Parts: sequence; C-alpha cells; structure tokens
Amino acid sequence: MIPVNEYDIAIIGAGPAGLTAALYAGRSKIRAVVIEAKAPGGQLLNTELIEDYPGFKSILGGDLAAVMLAQAEQFGAEMVYSPVNRIRVEDDGTKVIETDAGEYRAPAVIVTAGGNPRKLDVPGEVELAGRGVSYCAVCDGAFFEGLELAVIGGGDAAVEEAIFLTRYASKVTLVHRREQFRAQPILLEEARNHPKIEILVNKVIVSIDGDHKVTHLQLRDALSERTSRLDVGGVFIFVGFIPNTSLIDTHVDHDAGGYYLTDPMTMMTNVPGIFAAGDVRAQLTRQITTAVGDATTATLAASKWVEERARGHQDTALQVMAEASADGGWVA
Repeated sequence: MIPVNEYDIAIIGAGPAGLTAALYAGRSKIRAVVIEAKAPGGQLLNTELIEDYPGFKSILGGDLAAVMLAQAEQFGAEMVYSPVNRIRVEDDGTKVIETDAGEYRAPAVIVTAGGNPRKLDVPGEVELAGRGVSYCAVCDGAFFEGLELAVIGGGDAAVEEAIFLTRYASKVTLVHRREQFRAQPILLEEARNHPKIEILVNKVIVSIDGDHKVTHLQLRDALSERTSRLDVGGVFIFVGFIPNTSLIDTHVDHDAGGYYLTDPMTMMTNVPGIFAAGDVRAQLTRQITTAVGDATTATLAASKWVEERARGHQDTALQVMAEASADGGWVA
C-alpha cells in the first residue's frame, strides 16, 4: 500500500523560492514538506557566480544553494527527493501530491517548481544533444576547453553564460535574433568589452550541424534573409524556459507563456489553497530576489490560509486573507 503523509503545506520544488518557503514555514511552526525531483538549488546550480543577491558581494551558485538549504533545515525543513507526477484537488479542497515516493496530502500547496530550458526546435538540436549542444554552461563548459563556441539568446542568462564560457573557449560568439537585448546593461557592456566575445545580432539559427558532434551552425539574417555558416565546436542555448505548471489536474489561470497568474498580495492562484512563487509565476523579472520575496509572501499567506481553514471553511479563509491584504498584510 502506498504510504500517505499529511502536512499543512506542501512545497513543490527546492530552488530559492522553495527553500525560502521551507524556511518561513519552519519559523511559523507549520508542518511542511518540500518535494524536489533532483538536487536542492534549482537554477542556482546552473549559475557559476552570483553578484546581485543582497548580503553577498559575490557567491557561487552552488554555495548559495547550500546555505539556503542549511538554513531551512535548521528550522525543521522536511525534504523528500522524488519526482512529482501529479497534483490533484479533492472535493473538500485537499491537495494530493502523487510522487514516486508515495502520496502527500495538504490543504495548501506552494508551487515553486521552476522550469525547463526552452529549445530552439531546429534540425540537429535533439540529435546532437550532449555532443556539442548544451543548456548549462556551468555544467558542461569545461568539456569545451580551447574550442570556439556559440551562445544563443539575448537575456541575462545568455550573456552571463557567454562571459563564463570565455574561461574555457578560445572565442565565444553571442548570437541574438534581434537588435535589442533583454539583458541588464551592465552585463551587456561587459560582454561587448570582452576580448574573447563577438556579438551577432539579427541572426536566426536555421540548423545545428555535425556528423557525430557539433561542427557549425547555419544562420539566417533576419533583415536580409541571407544565410551564413558559423564554425563552432559547441552551442549553448539560453532562450528562456518553460515553467513547470502542468502538474495540477485542475485548471489554474495562467498567461500565454504558461506562467501562473496570482494575487500579488498573497501569491494565491485562482484555485483556493494553491499558491505560486518564483519562476512559475507571471511577473516582470525572474531573479533570485523576486523568487525569495514571492515565497515569503506565499508562505505567510498559506500559513494564514491553513489556520483559518481549520477554524471554519474555505470562504472564511478567503475573507480573512482579503481583509489582511486591505489592512496592509501580515508582519512575520
């Protein structure tokens, strides 16, 4: 028989948002479980150096993940390492999280599951994955010592990883399909001034080519439609990611990109008792700081939700939360 575990809050994912939620749940004396499919840290594990998180002039992504995990565990965080297969909502509002390790039940769920890298969907990408096609410079950069590399994308991640790869590559070509970049100006300035980085704009990837490993890219100019060849020994793709928002078996309102729409005062979705924080939530920026802030709000709101629901019924919890928001919110 599959074991059933009862909690007040189930936290799905152990990135910065999930670990922050675990910390605040522990400090609030709320019985919570964090369910993570892989290793704690989320996107932190794919980031070599972090310089924009308050309190640290600079810190390695893996080190920040370890510090966050240790702090959450200090306050009693209970971790379960298993993929989540489905989250179903029962008639009484109880959420049942189905995992390979069994079922976990809670009246409230905070989804902090992050996302997966978005693919280009061009010929050669799937065929050459792991043979020159990568989505993680920190993970794979050392395998490309001395080679010329391409980085695809125009956001913070693409520019940061292009800079990081210069420690291994003889040259890095940053390829963007538009003229304008979404990356922070300070990052873009660093890339433009780096002697090993060349930037190509208005270039669309047509294909990734090579027999047994990547040897070159076919590019198309977005303005002239002319094609060209870029010889590289590897390509790193950073064109965004798809949020992990397909786990819940009931409809949760989301935007065109699949990101959950939430109440900005509570982080609750349109489904009572389901909260979202971090990269799964629709918002302007996706930073460690915003993930941590989202999770703080979501956890305090979820704690209040659980408390009021236990005293009465769902509508009472909704009303109390609405009144608290109108009064300026709660102070931890």
